[in-house]
Amino acid sequence: MLPHTEEERQYVEDYYLGQSPKASVIFLQKVYSENVIGHRHDVWDVHASDGRWWVITNPTNLYSQNQFPNMDYAVTFHMGLCLRIPRTEEQRQSDCSISLFAEPLNQIGRLADALRQSQNVNDYQSIGVRCRESLLSFVGAAQDIAEWVTQDAPKRADFRAWVEIICNEILGGRDQKERRHLLKTLLIECWTYSNWLTHAKSSSWHDAEMAQSTVESAIGMGVSTIMRHIRMVPDACPKCNSPNLFPETGLRTDMANVLWERPVCENCGWTGTPIVVRELNLEEAEISTREGGENTGECIVPDAPLYKLERPDEIS
Repeated sequence: MLPHTEEERQYVEDYYLGQSPKASVIFLQKVYSENVIGHRHDVWDVHASDGRWWVITNPTNLYSQNQFPNMDYAVTFHMGLCLRIPRTEEQRQSDCSISLFAEPLNQIGRLADALRQSQNVNDYQSIGVRCRESLLSFVGAAQDIAEWVTQDAPKRADFRAWVEIICNEILGGRDQKERRHLLKTLLIECWTYSNWLTHAKSSSWHDAEMAQSTVESAIGMGVSTIMRHIRMVPDACPKCNSPNLFPETGLRTDMANVLWERPVCENCGWTGTPIVVRELNLEEAEISTREGGENTGECIVPDAPLYKLERPDEIS
């Protein structure tokens, strides 16, 4: 048995009873743990009044030990479910990498460092220039990450026009009016203030700090909102209306070096459309650590094909 916290044990027990409300848990223990590409999967052996089950986490699922008498077989099957994301002949428009926002986010980090070293008006004006560059880098990355609805695309450096286009699309509709107004106003006012600071002859360190902090907030809010739009993450589950959505990552069989992500409902299991998060380097793609379990070295051959997974409420 592997060490575990009481919270982990209670989570597994609650999960099982949620799947089989009429059952009672007699005994459970963590017997195995495997880390694949930075994601840990724990295996629990659950003895219940309606049979024995493997409960495997991240995402959590259960498997009847009648169907999966071998734990390695259950783990392999579970990993397959995690990694196998439906594929198409071509990547969808939403299959774009969020790494494009790396540069504006890095610029924000460098901006904070520059502020700490600012001592005179020229330094404060330089902060204004850096703020402008960060904002332009943000809208440039936003233009590259998706195709925006516009008949006559403005020039790439037309910050105000692109803010208008982007905000109208990612926060479209009457229900989004206040959110759209906030993000649009924040970005435009940051642009105006940064332009002023760039040429101000009587600016102070506090002016530069105000520019840096507001630009950082505006870009952070913009990236977050755009990514929710690109990843097609709803405010609530469209199936059960639950707000308990979490990101699930995995790989495609034909693109083993690319990490994908999709929203998943914790309540009903609804899954959204998978999108590309980033490419994995060689070290990440090969990371796999294990703890517990026994390696017999034998091949696993199922006695019968799995037409359907058994669930607790289906066991007589």
